[in-house]
Amino acid sequence: MTTVQADSDTAASFEDAADPEAAKRAELKALAEQAGRDLEDASALEILQWAVDTFGKRFCVTSSMEDAVVAHLASRARPDEGPVDVVFLDTGYHFPETIGTRDAVEAVMDVNVLTITPRQTVAEQDAEYGPKLHDRDPDLCCFLRKVKPLEEGLARFDAWATGLRRDESETRANTPVVGWDDKRGKVKISPIARWTQDDVDAYVAEHGVLTNPLLMDGYPSVGCAPCTRRVAPGEDARAGRWAGNAKTECGLHL
Repeated sequence: MTTVQADSDTAASFEDAADPEAAKRAELKALAEQAGRDLEDASALEILQWAVDTFGKRFCVTSSMEDAVVAHLASRARPDEGPVDVVFLDTGYHFPETIGTRDAVEAVMDVNVLTITPRQTVAEQDAEYGPKLHDRDPDLCCFLRKVKPLEEGLARFDAWATGLRRDESETRANTPVVGWDDKRGKVKISPIARWTQDDVDAYVAEHGVLTNPLLMDGYPSVGCAPCTRRVAPGEDARAGRWAGNAKTECGLHL
């Protein structure tokens, strides 16, 4: 097992600091930066094992239920406190196949699925902002239904893991395996950042991992139904997300 410790010269003391919250952020940031260097060549499972050993129940995995690869990896790195929490954000706009994948993961995998929802239902949002906000102002819609709920859902965690990969897009090309999420003040872990799609496919095949049926129906990247279309042969895998719009990210990873 790989052990990572923060540089004592840069990590603040929780007890002695005048501002305990600022000290905690400084210590977590130093820990993340050191781990990013030390774990760059570690396997995905080793990275997740480090996360659960370091943070215990203050660590979670987030999953869009495009596939359950990271959730499956986390189930193999189970901490002493019990199964890892897998946070799923139900925007109210998901394909039925995505909800079905979540339900299947909850039923068969040794993880604890936590579903979080926006403060407003789709109908309540429509009443306040007008119908189809996603067409008129997709950034605001994503903020209301993804970014804000996730921030609230992650409040009790110090570290979270994602399924981001460097090969997915230019905006993700420099994703660290362990980094610092300054906006949320948390350690952000991307255990499969160095993987390719071939690596994902091989892991799925080897372990029989659940995947969203839409991946086999022309949707290599699955988001909310109103903002996701099938991808034509030769197109980028994320070309079907917010097609016809300059938007390329929902804001969760910016």
